[in-house]
Amino acid sequence: MTKRICIIILKLSLNIFILFMIKKNSRHSIKLIKYYKFINFNLIYNNKAINRYKKDNFEITADKAKNLERLKKSISNIKNCSIKNNATNIVFSDGNPKSKIMLLGEAPGSNEDQEGLPFVGRAGNLLDKMLASINLDRKNVYISNIINYRPPENRRPTDEEMKRYLPFVKKHIEIIAPKILILLGSTAMNALIGNDIVISKVRGQWIEKEFGQCNTSVIVTFHPAFLMRQPTQKKLAWVDLQMIRDKKAKLKI
Repeated sequence: MTKRICIIILKLSLNIFILFMIKKNSRHSIKLIKYYKFINFNLIYNNKAINRYKKDNFEITADKAKNLERLKKSISNIKNCSIKNNATNIVFSDGNPKSKIMLLGEAPGSNEDQEGLPFVGRAGNLLDKMLASINLDRKNVYISNIINYRPPENRRPTDEEMKRYLPFVKKHIEIIAPKILILLGSTAMNALIGNDIVISKVRGQWIEKEFGQCNTSVIVTFHPAFLMRQPTQKKLAWVDLQMIRDKKAKLKI
């Protein structure tokens, strides 16, 4: 018996059952009809995994501010999210949305959670110094994170959490449409480039990536919090910053 025939028989059987319940004036008939409308019979014979999370997709328009507001609202409407439930504020972004340079970190810490802005703690102070070393500041870059809520105890986001937020991150990149995308740390790198790589193998080089309608040059460097723990790695971070400075000049950003 083919899949199509099985589905047809199942639909007919349920239709007959519902008609029988209505005829009997069952008090459950209305609820049954509502439930019936949400049944996707194709899932019964489909081997693909079911996405438990509702995607709030929308078309990107020319109004960047409106697109960002809609994206923020979509993230705020996420349901059954443990990190969101334990956070104080959504930490969406900081900086200039019109910038062609975008930075993505891991997730908010306690200071960011309180203020609702990314990179405002000690790591944020170091990031500001790193940007200043190549004549940049928050007025001419755009900053966000892979996860927009603080994970409990500042732990690293799980793979499941990153997978859940990834569609929003990609949409965020597509809206900003940066020419240069700077990934700060291994979490951002793993989310957007791949789980099977280490930062020492990919930092210091440009990777061309496509996010929807956005084509951008991606570079990975160390997260400021890591550099605070491992100050000897600042030499390599300075090499990455020089590459960003040179790329910026080449693209005339």
